Amino acid sequence: MGSINYERLQGKLNILADAAKYDVSCSSSGSTRKNQGGSLGDASKSGICHSYTEDGRCVSLLKILLTNHCIYDCAYCTSRRSNDTPRAAFTVEEVVELTMQFYRRNYIEGLFLSSGIFKDGDYTMERLVEVAKLLRTREGFNGYIHLKTIPGASKELLYQAGLYADRLSANIEIPTKSGLALLAPEKSHEQLQAPLQTVKEEIITIKESRKKHKSAPKFAPAGQTSQMIVGASNETDLQVIQLSSHFYQKYDLKRVYYSGYVPMLSDSRLPAVGTPVPMVRENRLYQADWLMRFYGFGAHEILEPDDPFLDLECDPKLAWAIRHREHFPVNIQTAPYEAIVRIPGIGIKTAKKVVKARRFNQITLEHLKKMGAAVNRAKYFIATTGKNEHLAHLTRDNFRQYVLAQTQTKFKDQRSGQLALF
Repeated sequence: MGSINYERLQGKLNILADAAKYDVSCSSSGSTRKNQGGSLGDASKSGICHSYTEDGRCVSLLKILLTNHCIYDCAYCTSRRSNDTPRAAFTVEEVVELTMQFYRRNYIEGLFLSSGIFKDGDYTMERLVEVAKLLRTREGFNGYIHLKTIPGASKELLYQAGLYADRLSANIEIPTKSGLALLAPEKSHEQLQAPLQTVKEEIITIKESRKKHKSAPKFAPAGQTSQMIVGASNETDLQVIQLSSHFYQKYDLKRVYYSGYVPMLSDSRLPAVGTPVPMVRENRLYQADWLMRFYGFGAHEILEPDDPFLDLECDPKLAWAIRHREHFPVNIQTAPYEAIVRIPGIGIKTAKKVVKARRFNQITLEHLKKMGAAVNRAKYFIATTGKNEHLAHLTRDNFRQYVLAQTQTKFKDQRSGQLALF
């Protein structure tokens, strides 16, 4: 390995770490890659992410672009070829050196590596793979590695990437085909989704191989994710969550991430500079995503064509319950788990506690509170001894206003200030 100019490397790092901040598609890894002895790092003992794990622990990744040079001119991207911005590119060896130096200093627990596209997809993907390969085979690094797959890269390179990385991801970028055609006419949804299909097929193939041959290699053991930019085009929230639902079903994704667009570039096709997407819209999309993944909701239940945007004043679960009062009140003493978990203010853990505890006791609101339920919301949707009869005559809008007025307490998500979902 040749000598590295660290002063010059610091300049590159400043540019390429800043350029990588718009990609939010990294989270706890779920990897089972273990330290075999005599190597560095272990991705199996702690869920690695670039900021916080689901239990609130803060962990760190070196999150950078290989380069912010790009052959594409996507309107929404600060690395687009027509943008007058400082450019830089790491060599493969520089990324390996940075990762090892940062890890030895205990700054990071892994690497998240993405890139602008220079020359073509294969040329770029080959270098991302080489970084991961050198870290694994030459440096003995067993920490977490997340690689961004590059549109247009060959299946062989994607296969190689999955052998060395814990997680792979492919950004769909703009949720609608019409929006992508307007803002990134050189790309297509078919092109952007192709890596997702390839990775899914390889994961299935290798899982089947490992059933017969335990020595078969692992492939992207932490699965794959995707990300959408929200608010750069005129997509509705319904279109966003319908696409996410489709991705979960078709590609078996671990997560879909939502990144509210921050207008920084002057372009008539984009929102005006200085008018960012409200953070609460991004939060509501994550809450809707949570309902689909863990609460058994379909995208068609969360939103309807005649009202395709999420309510910014209340979370999607509460909004659904207000719209569908015919399902309430729920008798928690006899109702199935599937009905209890849909009560606003009652989460998955609490619903399971209710089902278990009601075999021995009559569940009261006080019991629910001790189990962790947000009783100030749940009480309007639970069958109690006539306490809510005076609300029966209220219209949907009046009922909504009443419930929101009575539930002023904000539950903050410890990870990033998002509104908590119950």
